[in-house]
Amino acid sequence: MSKKIIIGFDFGIKNIGVAIGQLITGTAHPVSPLKAINGIPDRRQIEQLIKEWQPSLIVVGLPLNMDGTEQYFTSHAKNFANYLNKKFDISIFMQDERLSTKEARSELFRNGGYRSLLKKSIDSKSAAIILQDWLSVNFLKTEDHVLK
Repeated sequence: MSKKIIIGFDFGIKNIGVAIGQLITGTAHPVSPLKAINGIPDRRQIEQLIKEWQPSLIVVGLPLNMDGTEQYFTSHAKNFANYLNKKFDISIFMQDERLSTKEARSELFRNGGYRSLLKKSIDSKSAAIILQDWLSVNFLKTEDHVLK
């Protein structure tokens, strides 16, 4: 795979949303989420995902309260990001994920009605929104500074 691939994660206790992004197009799309037990994902699934896509960097959603303060899940998402960084030696970026789940639900409903509001669809759509937000802010900077 190209070094212009990015993986985005929306950390959760039961599911971890996953999205794949491309630096060439600046776009992100959801893929199948990972199952987690009490916030602990199957490490083999993550290893397979990293091996398959060979990303140049990873973006993990950073859960914050609406006023920007940390919440219960913030430390869990940071721990997940630290695990990824240590295990795979890939640059990790944290992206504010406020309202990403609400936006994902709204977009899925708009495109497919109530039947499209499956939990796994929402989690990975949220990951795609988080990754797309990161790309929107960092696309040119990343292209110019990281991947030459």
